[in-house]
Amino acid sequence: MRRMTAGMIGGFLVSCALLGAGPRFDPEKDVAVALQGGAVVVTVPPGAHLNAAFMAVALKPGTPGTLKTGPLPPTTAKDELGDGIWHGQVAIPVAGEGLPPAVDLVVTYQPCTEGEGGTCYPPKDRILHVNSADIGAAAAPKPAPRNLFWLFLGAFGFGLAASLTPCVYPMIAITMAIIGAKGGGKARGLVLSAALVAGMAVTYTALGVLAALTGAAFGALAQSPGFLIPVSILFALFALSLFGAFEIRLPEALQSRLQGSGARRGLAGAFAMGLVLGPLSAPCVGPFIGTALVAIAQDGRVLLGAGLLFTFALGMGVLFMAVGVFSAALPRSGDWLERLKQAMGLVVLGFAVWNVRLLLPGWLDYALWSLILLLAGPILGAFRPAETLASGLGKGLGFLALALGVLLGLRGVETGLNLNLLPGAGAPVQETQGLQGWLDQDLETALAQAKTAGKPVLVDTYADWCAQCKELDETTWPDPQVAAWIRDNAVAVRIDTFKTRKDLAPKLGILSYPTVILLDGDGRELRRLLGFQKPAEMLKFLKN
Repeated sequence: MRRMTAGMIGGFLVSCALLGAGPRFDPEKDVAVALQGGAVVVTVPPGAHLNAAFMAVALKPGTPGTLKTGPLPPTTAKDELGDGIWHGQVAIPVAGEGLPPAVDLVVTYQPCTEGEGGTCYPPKDRILHVNSADIGAAAAPKPAPRNLFWLFLGAFGFGLAASLTPCVYPMIAITMAIIGAKGGGKARGLVLSAALVAGMAVTYTALGVLAALTGAAFGALAQSPGFLIPVSILFALFALSLFGAFEIRLPEALQSRLQGSGARRGLAGAFAMGLVLGPLSAPCVGPFIGTALVAIAQDGRVLLGAGLLFTFALGMGVLFMAVGVFSAALPRSGDWLERLKQAMGLVVLGFAVWNVRLLLPGWLDYALWSLILLLAGPILGAFRPAETLASGLGKGLGFLALALGVLLGLRGVETGLNLNLLPGAGAPVQETQGLQGWLDQDLETALAQAKTAGKPVLVDTYADWCAQCKELDETTWPDPQVAAWIRDNAVAVRIDTFKTRKDLAPKLGILSYPTVILLDGDGRELRRLLGFQKPAEMLKFLKN
């Protein structure tokens, strides 16, 4: 109501002034508007003021990206209606995100002259042409203390759950050998296992700091074949060890050196092994680590990234602490332990295959899973007598694993030789819903079409081995709202900048996959999004 009243009075006074001799004050020429030090500064001459009720800064309609304005400074006085006003100048802090290089800001203000015959003019919109680099980046919102508590509690919980993953179990024997807890007492086991966990924490904290400092480049390394293949080979060897093919033992000289004869050397050895065990167990905790590192890389806050990964390592270290303290009380070896080791070997081997599933041809992926299931049959008890309920259940599961293994083997033969041996084989592959109408690898045509249609270009960059790229194809792009927005508002193109269009990787600044970029018709970047995003997050990015 006050704004309406002020506007009506302002309009009345302007009309009266126009009937008279006319104002000497020009509401546009006599008011200076500029961008200085990350703030829009509006200045009026002596004898005039600015009405706080109408002060605003916004992006020109249709400009991509977002603009955030800081709190207005306190007013310096009040007018006759009791509204706040500024004399001299007022600075409005601004920060942007995803803005094009050149930006038009709409600055709204209402100037008034003072003294005899003073006049309040209608609110004025001024266009301010600026470079987005001069605006600065919008600061990432800092989590509230309560949110931080749950964030860190969640990190610890994920670490605790990660310590129960099968790929950690092959490390237990190594951990016990290094800690040497048997015969050393619980106190020594506690101290040495704490040193080992500290080494793991250093490794994970370093990962968090590295992700925050290097941004998206870290995510590219974690998804690259050069990382995934050696990791899978390593865990396949772990699985063979659990099957009894060989025993993982450290050389006597190295074990003796790490354990040492004194407390200090023992601590150093445990800490050093913790540094090594950290990266060895990292692939097993991919769902959390991968998501956390991408989020940390995008956020860029070093302390938060370091703290989250340190807390995660503490949670993961609970199992190692328990092993170090209570290893002397663990049950003795027996037939049950051999079966448990073999079962864990299956899980570890399955992880090794799953880790490289996107790098393998389809027939080989089927063949490896078939091999795992065929191995699982006898391990589960397919050929053991069913003397008890438990052994009978194991025998049934074993035969089920054998049957599934045979079926997957046949599917692999079909895929490799292009045969139809099983029902449903050879069914036509439908184009992925949500990718219909997308251009393939042709950025140049996409730019030309976008310029003609007056639309932006949506560029989805990917690599064959990128798991998050597959997730985008399966969950985000097929979403009806996302697909509808793209169909109506953009020209979409998918580009394999890792293998097919390597020439575009440096031109588009691709450091990790997936990277989604919006370009205008001239190829200028409007904004980009890193990593897998759910449909709601993608829609928010597209509509900004």
